Amino acid sequence: MGQQAPLNYVFYIAATPEKVWEGFVSAESNRAIFSAEFQADLKPGGVMAWAGPGPDGKPMTYVHGKVVRVEPPKFLQYTFAMGQNDKASRVTLELAAETEAIKVTVTHDEWAEGDATYASCADGWPRILSRLKTLIETGKTFKPH
Repeated sequence: MGQQAPLNYVFYIAATPEKVWEGFVSAESNRAIFSAEFQADLKPGGVMAWAGPGPDGKPMTYVHGKVVRVEPPKFLQYTFAMGQNDKASRVTLELAAETEAIKVTVTHDEWAEGDATYASCADGWPRILSRLKTLIETGKTFKPH
């Protein structure tokens, strides 16, 4: 099967770098986008987690990882693992100011061979980034499915 190709996404969001950064890291926007509680210690080695009620209503961690590098409001890199998955991949988020928008580049790479979460991430990232763009630009968003 071999190494899975990196997932790459580029979006443009009409807002300031600070507002877009806030969209990625604030508890409020994460709640709006994922219906999850986001906890992050935004420093190298800091723990990140998205948690909320599981299918049985009991609390569970949807995604967990560690901060690798952080330079607000333009760069965030962290490890990423879904649920009980012990295979971690890497997410790199880069924000670059253009004339009237922020260019958002997401690279999700360093996949372990046979990581079963690859397909759901390939499906999920465009949805997440679209919802974030809508939320930042309009103040509201839409249901994921």
